[in-house]
Amino acid sequence: MKEVKFSLVFRDMWQSAGKYQPRVDQLVKVAPAIIKMGCFDRVETNGGGFEQVNLLYGENPNKSVREWTKPFHEAGIQTHMLDRALNGLRMSPCPKDLRKLFYKVKKAQGTDITRIFCGLNDARNVIPSIQYAKEAGMIAQASLCITYSPIHTVEYYVNLAKTFIDAGADEICLKDMAGIGRPVSLGKIVEGIKAYKKDIVIQYHSHAGPGFNMASILEVCNAGCDYVDTGMSPLSWGTGHADIIAVQEMLKDAGFKVKEINMAAYMEVRTMIQEMCDDFLGYYIPDLNHINNSLLVKPGLPGGMMGSLMTDLEDNLKSLNKWKVKNGQPELSTDDLLIKLFDEVAYVWPKVGYPCLVTPFSQYVKNLALMNVIQMEKGKERWSMIADTIWDMILGKAGQLPGPVDPEIIELAKKEGKEFETNDPQSYFPDDLEEYKKKMQEKGWELGQDDEELFEYSMHPGQYEAYKSGKAKADFEKDLAERKAKKNAPAAGAEGPKSVTVQVNGVNYKVEIAYGDAVPAAAAGAAPAAPVGEGEDVLAPLEGKFYLVKDNSETAKKVGDSVQAGDVLGYIEAMKTFNAIKADKAGVITAILANSGDSVEEDDPIMKMA
Repeated sequence: MKEVKFSLVFRDMWQSAGKYQPRVDQLVKVAPAIIKMGCFDRVETNGGGFEQVNLLYGENPNKSVREWTKPFHEAGIQTHMLDRALNGLRMSPCPKDLRKLFYKVKKAQGTDITRIFCGLNDARNVIPSIQYAKEAGMIAQASLCITYSPIHTVEYYVNLAKTFIDAGADEICLKDMAGIGRPVSLGKIVEGIKAYKKDIVIQYHSHAGPGFNMASILEVCNAGCDYVDTGMSPLSWGTGHADIIAVQEMLKDAGFKVKEINMAAYMEVRTMIQEMCDDFLGYYIPDLNHINNSLLVKPGLPGGMMGSLMTDLEDNLKSLNKWKVKNGQPELSTDDLLIKLFDEVAYVWPKVGYPCLVTPFSQYVKNLALMNVIQMEKGKERWSMIADTIWDMILGKAGQLPGPVDPEIIELAKKEGKEFETNDPQSYFPDDLEEYKKKMQEKGWELGQDDEELFEYSMHPGQYEAYKSGKAKADFEKDLAERKAKKNAPAAGAEGPKSVTVQVNGVNYKVEIAYGDAVPAAAAGAAPAAPVGEGEDVLAPLEGKFYLVKDNSETAKKVGDSVQAGDVLGYIEAMKTFNAIKADKAGVITAILANSGDSVEEDDPIMKMA
């Protein structure tokens, strides 16, 4: 009787449901109850966007990971994390020295297994991470990013697994991040891998949304899979994962040896998760993410991205409808925009070479599709707004695309003077740890235990600075207060609170609240961030956060600078990508009307030029 072991993907449960994760005190509180459930040999504790979220609401992710992994280690349960190969824990590529430090830090913090993946399935991005992880003493689990296309065949995936095994991978993960892998094909992939190396450990990860994954779990287990990722209520199914209870019962009936579930502990964990949702996390979990949806089969968008997508879509829809009302056009509903987006993703995906729709490439394809939809809804042309990071993917700077790029996109690249690349992606991103170390010393910041603070600053410079200054905490508390006020808004005609006070690091911040379309008094009378000069307004092209630069390699524009048509003035960070704001014509910047990190709406004036 073959044994199948279970992993609880606690990180991905939250990321697939909404935008945020539990605080470290909540994580430490729930860990003993998860251990008491008795059915998990592994728990996914950290990685990917999970650690960035700590910074966004003012917590130190290094402290969080150390405290969160400790109880599992003491109980003999392995911890595993998600990492993005060339991109480390972020959306953009990392230098080699940062990638090497990454694994040393995570091993020291208590993470046993690293699940390495590249959304392009480019072995050049994955193999160095296998080596760095093993050198640091971690278990290197190499992932096959599963999708469904004419290119992504059973043979394609079996050969990719062979390449990773030959390069030293300790384990293989079938990362079915959108849950669109077809069950029988997935079983054949596992069979092929086991035929090549019988004792290689295989773990299956799948999302429930499209509806295939219970059948897929049974097929891969019949073919020899060793570990299965599961979720649990109230964050199972929907855009998340199959519930441990259903998976355990199904496999038990099929004759597999599986561990029993302590149901009293299950209910204890379930109650704690609901309490976390009620505390603040539920304000960032859209209702639609609790529902399975076979419409996801067509666009193939991953469950982890759907968590934040529905939240982000609210802002995009509001901004688009604001424009439509202004121009006398009928508004769109959420469903209208969602269907248009899904259709456009299906159209765009083959044209940009079939990248697997997983972070960051799922966001790139989705963002490109959404920009196309928004621009076309406004009567503009498709492809009129492509972020630099998306161009990097198209041009091969992030790795080799699985399929050919459409001639239409190739022609567009030529018009913009862009060249396609074939070099090793790592060669475009030189080492810079010493530069960050010098900056930290100048600021009087500690490098941290095992250089973990240096790692964090280098991996997420903008977010780390916002965390250190307290701005991240203040922005989050303000956003949460507004969401709570909106959810608890009084009935029409009734009086509600005009403001709330939130405390950040001992400092009180007063947050003005508006209902409906009203503008808070503080915002209406607020002074501009910089003196208003003469000339024409430069408007934000979309809703998001305004930044003058996207990284330390750029010099921020300032009042008095002369610019030429096409020069980059700044960026709008939206949906995890930086979208360049370019000058329409030559001129001089006479005013900068927003600070870096400020939230702006589409068509808000952000600069003036004469």
